[in-house]
Amino acid sequence: MAERISRSTLVSALVVIAALALVVTGFTAITRAGAPAEAVPGAGAPAQVSRVMQGTQHTQGHAVAAAPVPSGDDPDGDGYIPAIPPVTGVQPSTEIPPHRYFHEFQANCSVDHTGSVDPIVYPGQTGKSHHHTFMGNDTTDENSTTASLGAGGTACKAPGDLSAYWMPTLYKGDQEVRPVGPQTIYYKAGVTDYRTVRPFPKGLRFVVGSPTQTAAEFRDHPGMVEGYECGESYHNYEFPATCPTSRDTQLNLRMQAPSCWDGKHLDTPDHKAHMTYPIVMGANQDVCPASHPVALPMIEFKMSWPVNGDMSQVRLASGTGHSFHYDFFNAWDGATLDAMVGHCIVGGLQCDARGYDQNNPGEGAALNENYELP
Repeated sequence: MAERISRSTLVSALVVIAALALVVTGFTAITRAGAPAEAVPGAGAPAQVSRVMQGTQHTQGHAVAAAPVPSGDDPDGDGYIPAIPPVTGVQPSTEIPPHRYFHEFQANCSVDHTGSVDPIVYPGQTGKSHHHTFMGNDTTDENSTTASLGAGGTACKAPGDLSAYWMPTLYKGDQEVRPVGPQTIYYKAGVTDYRTVRPFPKGLRFVVGSPTQTAAEFRDHPGMVEGYECGESYHNYEFPATCPTSRDTQLNLRMQAPSCWDGKHLDTPDHKAHMTYPIVMGANQDVCPASHPVALPMIEFKMSWPVNGDMSQVRLASGTGHSFHYDFFNAWDGATLDAMVGHCIVGGLQCDARGYDQNNPGEGAALNENYELP
């Protein structure tokens, strides 16, 4: 009897030791800048845990799992890019400001080039991403950094807007369809107290939406406005079957980005956690949460593609219509962005790309006739 108990005890002890060894060899806890520790599968990780982690990576923004790698702005390759200095001591405002119906300006930017690169999700890697259509900065590629964008040119009306904007390329059959002319990218107040909105920090980047989102997730996304539109057809969350064939009919989509920042990171491994949407505290009262207290401009893409008629062959490089998403990498000239945010958003105006509100001409413009600081 004693022999049987001894053997049983020995077997149990060996099982516990093996399990502990698996934990030690299979996982590494990583933390950075206050981020919660997460398990990273190692050589000894069990298959089911590896699949869980792959699923987590899968939601980071693209159909192929994207683990952080060293890059120009992230030399240690952990996916965190700290804001230097961080913004601290900010309390989200719950005040109700003087009523102004508008507090926004436009960035009018044209498509400059396309390619299968993504400097946020796949930095330094060519051909790993699905095909993208790039607006704004004319140098955006897989190696883009804050410094390289700052040294580039732009397809935006305002020369000071060197930011990079991109989205999955749209096709009709095998034909690439590019938006024609300057597209409208709104910069708005996402919070009720528009007086608290401050300019983007240089180098901030994020992804809005995901190519792996379901149709329901796309429809219910907090940044969704009205889905795809063409002619008199609205609230479509896949491409409409047909669109009127009139010359002026285009496929349109509007989608808003999160506008509350944690004040600590210019990027995080999932390219989203450092940003979030305002929370609703009451009727017409949107406030940044305490976890992300810094109110930044809310970007809204308003895209128009010159495609109509039979839409059965229309697709995105990332998949069907509900896979739409977009990326933003801030490289504005600081003084220019300061002027636009202060004059138009904080000033409660509805401005064009010059920072001019035609309904309030007495307020003047933030930029001159060349879209530059006076």
